[in-house]
Amino acid sequence: MKLHRHFLCVLCASAFSLLLLSSGSCATERTEIFPARAMVTGAATQPAREFHLHLNGIGGFRDIDRELIGGLRDGGYHGHITAYDWTGRDVGLAALTVKRRHAEQAKKVAEMLLAELSAHPTSRITITAHSAGAGIITWALEQLPDGAMVDSIVMLAPALSPTYDLSRALRHVRGNVYVFFSPHDATVLGLGTRMLGTVDGKKVDASGRVGFKRPPRGDETLYMKLIPVPYRTAWAKLGNIGDHIGALERRFVAMVLAPVLLRGELPAEPGEDPLMAPPAPATAPIAGAKPPPAPARPDPMP
Repeated sequence: MKLHRHFLCVLCASAFSLLLLSSGSCATERTEIFPARAMVTGAATQPAREFHLHLNGIGGFRDIDRELIGGLRDGGYHGHITAYDWTGRDVGLAALTVKRRHAEQAKKVAEMLLAELSAHPTSRITITAHSAGAGIITWALEQLPDGAMVDSIVMLAPALSPTYDLSRALRHVRGNVYVFFSPHDATVLGLGTRMLGTVDGKKVDASGRVGFKRPPRGDETLYMKLIPVPYRTAWAKLGNIGDHIGALERRFVAMVLAPVLLRGELPAEPGEDPLMAPPAPATAPIAGAKPPPAPARPDPMP
């Protein structure tokens, strides 16, 4: 039994490593800037500055991250976009496990946010964080001084453990944190994190597969900002099949994520109301609820 488990662990680690070696990521941290687009408006004054930060997963900044940025543009986001690759020379499994890098990069991201707030105090700041990037932004927010706020965050397949206490991070979010999770993310955030650990070092199914659950000491009021967004099978038509990278697909981002960031509105399915306000304070799935059937193709690895 131990030998079988060891074999599976090696197999999983090898699959991660082979895929990440082919990603072409660079050896140092990298920042890509996508300047704001000019807007034609009849208003006498220019609209307030909008700033968006994207943090990738352990595979580094890849084509799928460019898809997300393209989808935001397609969906009507015209503000400044900064994509920050925090993985550097630790790209791959090392980015998941090297705690020193997590601390260093969280500090750098906190400094980026403070620099934006210092230069543009009224800037509207939104953030997308994929997989382990959700850990980096969480730890960055925890380091912000009192009163420093971002507006809204979208976590895509977060690789944090489900009961990680988000209270300190949520204190620095003016609006909501939307958590997109899928029970079909079984290879990476199920088997992978059970064997190799989440970004915060827990060998469990990650929150990007099962949702967050408020821990006993979590602040119930702050957790009201956390909005769970479980996978919908209808999203497969937009390229999101519920796997680890499905939520970064360009059509899905344009049709679903962009409205969330721009208006705090999750487009409704027929017969549903748009998601405009937080539901229950914890984002764990409803007890006894059955997940939708998985789409008919395997999960790609990150």
